[in-house]
Amino acid sequence: MKIRDGFILREIAGSYIVVAVGDAVKTFNGVINLNPTGAFLWEKLSEGGDEETLLKALLSEYDVEEEIARKDIAMFIEKLKKANLLI
Repeated sequence: MKIRDGFILREIAGSYIVVAVGDAVKTFNGVINLNPTGAFLWEKLSEGGDEETLLKALLSEYDVEEEIARKDIAMFIEKLKKANLLI
């Protein structure tokens, strides 16, 4: 699973913003605001990987229980799928 081409993550004044660029602007209007954890997961998805890869990365980076991390990752991925941002 990977982030669809045409979307970039930027940090602006301490906020994480995803914007569409290039041809993606034609089909996606607006921006996506992410918290630091969402930005971390976005970066990992930009590199490609599955939920287990994300889980390992999240557990090594943050002090979070595995069950909570799994639920958060699943919810994050579901939102990206609904917005058609994953391939």
